[in-house]
Amino acid sequence: MRYAVVICAIASLTSAAQAAESGDKYPTRPVRVITGSTGSTSDQIARFTAQKLTERLGQQFIVDNRAGAGGTIGTDIVAKSVPDGYTLIIAHAGTHVSAVSLFKNLPYDPVKDFAPVSLLMKGVTVLVAHPSVPANNVQELIALGKAKGGNAVAWGSAGAGTISHLAGELFVRVTGIDFLHVPYKGAGPALTGLLSGETNFAFLSPVTARTQLQAKKVKAFTVTSLQRFPGLPDVPSAAEAGVPKLDALLWFGLMAPAKTPQSIVMKLNREITESFNQPDTKEALLKLGAIAAPTTPQDMSAFIKAELAKWTPVIKAAGIKAE
Repeated sequence: MRYAVVICAIASLTSAAQAAESGDKYPTRPVRVITGSTGSTSDQIARFTAQKLTERLGQQFIVDNRAGAGGTIGTDIVAKSVPDGYTLIIAHAGTHVSAVSLFKNLPYDPVKDFAPVSLLMKGVTVLVAHPSVPANNVQELIALGKAKGGNAVAWGSAGAGTISHLAGELFVRVTGIDFLHVPYKGAGPALTGLLSGETNFAFLSPVTARTQLQAKKVKAFTVTSLQRFPGLPDVPSAAEAGVPKLDALLWFGLMAPAKTPQSIVMKLNREITESFNQPDTKEALLKLGAIAAPTTPQDMSAFIKAELAKWTPVIKAAGIKAE
């Protein structure tokens, strides 16, 4: 028995030493950052973050796109990965909040199976319409829906449970018009569907739609916040557009598998915090359509729990299902 205790003690000390060493030397090889579909907001935030970490830590942070099921496919991969800091996930409302209510047999626990590193950015979605839509603001869009009937006016989202979807469902509830929902496998495909005329309007991140907004290829009616968004100062707030209950926050963060050594989590957190607090990084993110919002791991954990408390009742009341 005494021999077994000694062996266990030595093993524990060895494990602790390896964890400390891994934190000091990490990363010694490329790191995989898993996210959703190519061209989506999560993809662009992943590439932005990966580039910053590559520059600061001297190893390649490589984006791995795993589309479908609202981002839960890639998220499950990370949940089941070795907790060594070499497989990370870009977390968002779809993967770590709404998925809990949408998927009956979600293969991971968004809180217990992950080690929060830091929030990366916060923002809004923007209601954008195809140029052919005979409406130039939210109230005219509502009038169009009433005149034609909701099913005759289609809106696109980045997929079931994404903040793009939740914002659209909130819009339906606020207006009382059952516009036709067309879910896509990511924000990139949703934007393509809008540009092709497959849908009439969509709720998308300014990060996803910035090029089309700048080129006037889509019309922007409102952002999903009560105040104007600094990244789109010319677009009316939800309050100004006459839909003050349309308040839906967009956010993205970085997470590792649960039990990842704290030394690695804190090293990543320090690098993100220092990088994302730099004026040039803040400016670059704002041009993308996002506000830099680095946090401590503890604050990110508390934020996700608060988002779960906020959105779970809304999803259940609206009867939103995975599509």
